[in-house]
Amino acid sequence: MMTQLQQLQMFWNDWGNHELDFYKVYVECKAITKDEYKLVTGQDYDMVAQTQTV
Repeated sequence: MMTQLQQLQMFWNDWGNHELDFYKVYVECKAITKDEYKLVTGQDYDMVAQTQTV
């Protein structure tokens, strides 16, 4: 069985899912750490709030 980190690495590397917000949700839910986020995406995790207009 694959770990959560391995699954996310597969999404990034094999499936080409490069939507950073997708991976940020996993950090926010504490499924992966900020360091693991960087390992998968190559980007630093930043907690910049994104505003949405309705």
